[in-house]
Order: sequence, then structure tokens, then C-alpha cells
Amino acid sequence: MSPNPPHIPVLLNEVLAALFPLENKIIVDGTFGAGGYSRAMLENGASVIAIDRDPNVEQYANKLKDEFGDRFTFLSGNFSDIDSLVDENVDAIVLDIGVSSMQLDEASRGFSFMRDGPLDMRMSASGRSAADLINSLNERELSDILFAFGEEKRARRIAKAVIDARKTQSITTTLELANIIEETIGKNPKGNHPATKSFQALRIAVNEEFNELVKALFFAEKKLRLGGVLAIVSFHSLEDRIVKRFFASSKAGSQGSRHMPVAVEQIASWSNIAKPKKALIEEVEKNPRSRSATLRFATRTDAPARELNFQNLGVPLSKRGAL
Repeated sequence: MSPNPPHIPVLLNEVLAALFPLENKIIVDGTFGAGGYSRAMLENGASVIAIDRDPNVEQYANKLKDEFGDRFTFLSGNFSDIDSLVDENVDAIVLDIGVSSMQLDEASRGFSFMRDGPLDMRMSASGRSAADLINSLNERELSDILFAFGEEKRARRIAKAVIDARKTQSITTTLELANIIEETIGKNPKGNHPATKSFQALRIAVNEEFNELVKALFFAEKKLRLGGVLAIVSFHSLEDRIVKRFFASSKAGSQGSRHMPVAVEQIASWSNIAKPKKALIEEVEKNPRSRSATLRFATRTDAPARELNFQNLGVPLSKRGAL
């Protein structure tokens, strides 16, 4: 990869505004990537603790370390491990959920159906690959993943075609899989590539992205100081729904019943829950990736942090443990 990263951070101005003022704050950039958010926060006077599980991003982290010294720290790991990785309570946490442009552009990572490469998709370069899933799951399991994680309405047809194709030989490359999908459901000249949703679903499954997101949200609630801000940029409706419900589920209320008529007041974990923000047309014109981005953020109260709980967050397949 080039030392000059091609990845452009989306909704950067909106994220900085959500964290304002940044000077002298300690901020966790939980999805470091090429360091776009980290650099902007450092340039505005913050100290940054960056986290990323992709081993290929360390070159960008080293560059920021050289420039900003002790105000920048890079930790290798998943953002869902923030509770164990970061020792101190912090003033803000930023998460950019999704695959980066540099990962999509590198054929050897196997994220893109537009470039021929190994069917990999692992952000951490370890664990199960997309090829492992494609060649081992049964038809029902594969169909469920494509439908739940990719919202692919033709999931059953695709799953059946994959099972039939792998009877002859294993499916090991991105173009092999993309061609099977295109031959199965056809191509709409005016629409997205027919493999778009299936590749999204496999990437989410390989990296357990929804599970990681939920864990990160609850651990962020534990790690933020009173008045700290959690800002999340997501890129499709399933992620945004989880974030929206996470903030909404923390709202103050009361618990009571006919057996215990005296209600127990619940203090909200989050205040100042902002309305979702989308990229302005000027940003979309410069960076088409920002078109699907949504920013949500809120401020931490002094309520006790809640325990990890997947219920009522709308996480696909979480009840069945399909991941």
C-alpha cells in the first residue's frame, strides 16, 4: 500500500463538530484505517488512542507517531476490545463502521467483486475466510447469511447455485463467486452489480461485524467519562438501526408491576442524542462513498454502564448464533 492513503474519511467536519472542543481531550479512534480522523483530531489539539485490527495500517500509524509523538498511541486489536485495550476513561470515542477504500482496492484482500483475488475478506488477516464459509456452509446457513446480512432477496437461489458449483470444485476467488452470482440472478444494466449484497453479507459474517459493533457500543458506554461523546459513522441501514436502537434503549424510564407498584427509576445512559446526519452534496460529489454514510452521536450521562445485551437492537441472526 502507498504511504499516501487513498481512503478519505467521511463526514469529517460533522464528526469534529460533534466532539468540539477537541483541545486537550483524550479521544479513541476505534477504527483507525488510514488515520484520517486521527490526524484531524490531533491537529485540533486532542490526544488520540487509535485501534485497528488490520495489520496493514501500521505504516500510517507510525507516520502519525513520528509527527505527534506522545499525543498519539496505536493499539493493534478490535474496537470491540476497547474495554481491555484502553486502561483509562476517555473524553470521546469515534467509530467508522465499514470497509475502507484501501481494503476494497487491494485485490489480494478479497473484498471486491470488481478485482480478481483470493476470496478472503478478513480485516485482521486471521480466522475464517469468505472462501471457508462459501465452501463449508450448508444451503440453509448460506442463504440465511445472504438474506440477513446483505438483505439479498434472491438468497436461496444464490445459495443453491453456490452449493451446486462447489460440487465440481472449491470456489476460491472473488471473480469465481461473482460470476456464479451474476449467472444465477442476471445483471441489471442500470443497477448495482448483482454480487454487491452477497459480498457485503459475507464480509459482515467473516468479520462478525454486527457482534463487534454491539460489543463496542456497550464497552464505549463503560469507558466514557461523564459528558463524553460517542460518535458512530455507519454505511448501511442494518448498522444504523443497531446504533439508533442502542441510544434509544438507554432512555430514562421506570420499572414497576402490580406486584411491586413502586417503580424504580432508570437513569438514561445517554443525553443530547443527535438526529442522524448525512453528507452534504458537496462531499458526495468529491467522495461518492459518503453518500450512504450516517453519523449518530450522543453524550454520556453519569448513569451506571449497562451490561452487554443484544436484545431489542435488531441484530440479524443474533438469537440463533449464526455467527
